[in-house]
Amino acid sequence: MFQLKQRYAALKAELIKELGVTNPMLLPKLDKITISVGSGEGSKDQKLLQNIADTISLIAGQKAVITQAKKSVATFKIRQGMNVGVRVTLRGNQMYNFLEKFISIAAPRIKDFRGLPKNGFDGAGNYNFGLNEQLIFPEVNYDDIVKIHGMNITIVTTAKTDKEAFLLLSKLGFPFAKK
Repeated sequence: MFQLKQRYAALKAELIKELGVTNPMLLPKLDKITISVGSGEGSKDQKLLQNIADTISLIAGQKAVITQAKKSVATFKIRQGMNVGVRVTLRGNQMYNFLEKFISIAAPRIKDFRGLPKNGFDGAGNYNFGLNEQLIFPEVNYDDIVKIHGMNITIVTTAKTDKEAFLLLSKLGFPFAKK
């Protein structure tokens, strides 16, 4: 069921050799995955925001939380406390389950997919990327969708550098672009 978790256990010796780490506790590992969706019209249409929350919950396998604006922004007609998005944080087995599903099932279903960009690292060993539509996941029923939306996925690792995080994710089979 959790082949990715077993693959990481098998890769530990290889990672120790490549990174030159003496203490196995210092090896980089996955910490959490955050899936978030910002909805501009969601503040006005609660049905749309609830549909997005249900879709993200279905994709993640865990209940999503509707987030609220922390401060008012007059330009966007948003007031403090308005519902503006949806977020879910995955840890443990749920995280490995989602990542395995994304790598093996969802990523190949992305239209004109040539790999994820390598420039999504933030300098602290975390990787961010965005998806344009939720329909690439097999759990999503097209008839239940009110509006097609994208999502931002953040993979947080315990790696100290981007090089270590890239090595970890690529060894786990993450589909990075060749260039």
